[in-house]
Amino acid sequence: MKFWESTKAFLKTAHYLSLDVVVGAVFSHIMVARLPDGRQPVDWATTVLLGLCVFIIYTVDRLYDVRKGLTSKATLTPRHRFHAEHQAVLIRVLLGLVVVCAILLFWLPKSVIWFGAALALVSGAYVWGVSRLPASNRKLVWKEPAVTLLYTVGVWGSSWAQKPSIGWSEIGLGMLFLIVVFQNLLLFSVMEAQEFPEDSFSLATLWGFERCDVVLRTFTGVVTVLALVIFFLADDRFAQRAAIIEGMMSAVLYAIQRYPKSFLTNERYRWIGDGVFWLPFLIL
Repeated sequence: MKFWESTKAFLKTAHYLSLDVVVGAVFSHIMVARLPDGRQPVDWATTVLLGLCVFIIYTVDRLYDVRKGLTSKATLTPRHRFHAEHQAVLIRVLLGLVVVCAILLFWLPKSVIWFGAALALVSGAYVWGVSRLPASNRKLVWKEPAVTLLYTVGVWGSSWAQKPSIGWSEIGLGMLFLIVVFQNLLLFSVMEAQEFPEDSFSLATLWGFERCDVVLRTFTGVVTVLALVIFFLADDRFAQRAAIIEGMMSAVLYAIQRYPKSFLTNERYRWIGDGVFWLPFLIL
C-alpha cells in the first residue's frame, strides 16, 4: 500500500511538472527525425535540448500564471497551486537547466542553432507581449493558437533544419501534427471551462461550447481523411505508420470530447490528452 501511494504521488508530481508533455515532445521529435523512411539518424543533443526547453517553457508559463492569479486572487487549479507552493525551488531548477541548455549548444549543428535562435526571438517577443496584457484582456484567448504554432515549429523545425530536403509526406504529417496539437489545446480549454466555470477565460468561452464542438469534430474528420491519404500515397512505410499514429492521436482526443463527464474526474482528460503524444513511441 505504501509503495502504491508513493507511486501515485510521484506520478502526480510528474504530471503537475508537465513531464508527460516533455516525454511526448521527445517521442514526437524522434519520429519526425526518422522520417521519411525510419532510417535517419537522430541527433541526441537536439532531442535533449528540445525536452529541456519544453519543460522550461511550460514551467515559466505556469509560474507566470500563478503570479497573475495570485495578484488577482483568482482560484488556482491544482497544477497552478503546485507551482505556487514550490515556485522558489522551481526557479532554481530553471536557472540550472538554462545553464545545461547553454552547454548543449556546443553539440548542436549550426543549422539548428540558427533555427533555435530565430524561434527564441519569436517566443521571447510573444512572452513579452503577453506579459504586458492584463489578466482580463480578451487577446489572451488566442494563447492556444500561438502555443500550437510554437510547439509544432519547435518539434518539427528542429529536425527539418538538419535535413537537406523535405518530402511532401513529411510536410503533410507536419500539418496533421499542427492540427492535433491545436485540437489538444482547444479540448483542454473546453474541459477547463467545464471544470472551473467561475474562473475560466479562454478561447472556449469566447467561441462557446457549441462552436468549439463543431471545430473539434471537424479537426478529427480532417486529420482522419488526410492521414488516410498519406497512408495510401506515401512511398515510405515509416511515413505511412506515422500517419496512422497521428490519426490515432486525434481519435483519442475525439473520444475525450465525446464523453467529457467520464474524463473530467481526477483530470483524466489531461493525463490521456497529454499521453496521446506518447503514441509515436509505438513506431520508434
